[in-house]
Amino acid sequence: MKSTVEPVEGNKVKLSIEVDSKAFEQEVDAAFKRIAREVRIPGFRPGKAPRKLIEARIGLEAARGDAIEHAVPRFYSDAIREHDVDVIAAPEYDLTSTVEDEHLAFDAVVEVRPTVNPAGYESLRVTIDSPEVTEDEIEQQLERLREAYGQLEAVERAAEAGDHVLIDIVGARDGEPLEGLEADGYLYEVGSGAVVPELDEQLTGSSAGDDLEFTADHPLEGEDPIEFEVTVHEVREKVLPDLDDDFAAEATEFETLEELQEDLRARMTPVKINQARAQVRGLTADALAELVDEEIPESLIDSEVRNRLDDFFRRLQAQGITPDQYLAAVEGGAEEFLGGVREGATNAVKANLALRAIVAEKDIDVTDEEVEEQLEIIATQSGEKVNRVRKEFERTGQLSALRSEMRNQRGLDWLIERVELVDEDGKPVDRAFLDTEDAASEDSADEGSDESADGSPEDAE
Repeated sequence: MKSTVEPVEGNKVKLSIEVDSKAFEQEVDAAFKRIAREVRIPGFRPGKAPRKLIEARIGLEAARGDAIEHAVPRFYSDAIREHDVDVIAAPEYDLTSTVEDEHLAFDAVVEVRPTVNPAGYESLRVTIDSPEVTEDEIEQQLERLREAYGQLEAVERAAEAGDHVLIDIVGARDGEPLEGLEADGYLYEVGSGAVVPELDEQLTGSSAGDDLEFTADHPLEGEDPIEFEVTVHEVREKVLPDLDDDFAAEATEFETLEELQEDLRARMTPVKINQARAQVRGLTADALAELVDEEIPESLIDSEVRNRLDDFFRRLQAQGITPDQYLAAVEGGAEEFLGGVREGATNAVKANLALRAIVAEKDIDVTDEEVEEQLEIIATQSGEKVNRVRKEFERTGQLSALRSEMRNQRGLDWLIERVELVDEDGKPVDRAFLDTEDAASEDSADEGSDESADGSPEDAE
């Protein structure tokens, strides 16, 4: 096979491929064998009739047509691998030989991954949350602990937000109490919004002995209003324990408040460092994407959108949620959700292209040994033997993509080492703090206890 590559209009190249008569004859012979399994020749079992009989029955051109149909995609793939063409869409074929010819020749025009120029990438500045635990954050943790140990005490004053009131409540329509809206001795937190907003409005400023009557909108749109009758029996204030050594000894295993504070700092530090590390990686990629001014092929963005949706909905279905159910319930509706996915996909594609440019400019590469290590990781995760995984990657052309992704990750690491990091106040972030080894050792324990830190599904979404 002979092949050449030349650029054509837009972001495309043309591969001109020619297969000599000897190699093409092998394809024609294979075509006759395929056809023999379908054509019935008296006296011969399917697939056993000689080529000459099949050729006499259907003609040489029919077999050549079948050979062309099967051979063109394969020879095209061989040419793509030979010239290391980074295609991003399906090709358009143009046959330049005919079925009468003994050789095969065709052109393939295909869109390729564009190159971009992320000018200014060596002077990026990224703002992240400070990885250091502040005194305010420790105080917030202590306040949560105090809240957990707070006690309700009756007070002789009007109810305020945050107080608890002991009430009898009846919600009715046309004089008939509604199920779930009738209770005696119900302890309700003012301002919680647990029933209807009007209840909180009425209870604020009320005192023990008050009888309240009011009408509230039904929580469900289109339903008739609800008539409420509420009797306030008692107002209770949450009294928090003093923040001192006695409280620390009672609420925790520590003897002093200072020991408790130091323990909180020790527990929170690796969590904040890991969050900051994730921010550095994600925000650096986002900042890099903003440097890309070139127009991005829609085919690349569409492919990334499909990959993200497939992955996201696969995880939803593992939880028993169908795509239709999720899209019906998602805030903003399906259109806004899909718009967010596309925006995230566009930024990811831009960042990927920019990283490829950096990798090429800085001659960043990975070794065969490192690729093999990654294949071993993939094999372990999939429960397959590494030789089988390697062969499958080679057969499908994914080995080059794997190496490219590894280069990109190394390129991002290179860039992260050089990006300027500042906190929300514009102060430089000490990189030595982010490199603390203790944080890495806490990953598995702390990530599980701090799931709320990154609760949104996928970055687009």
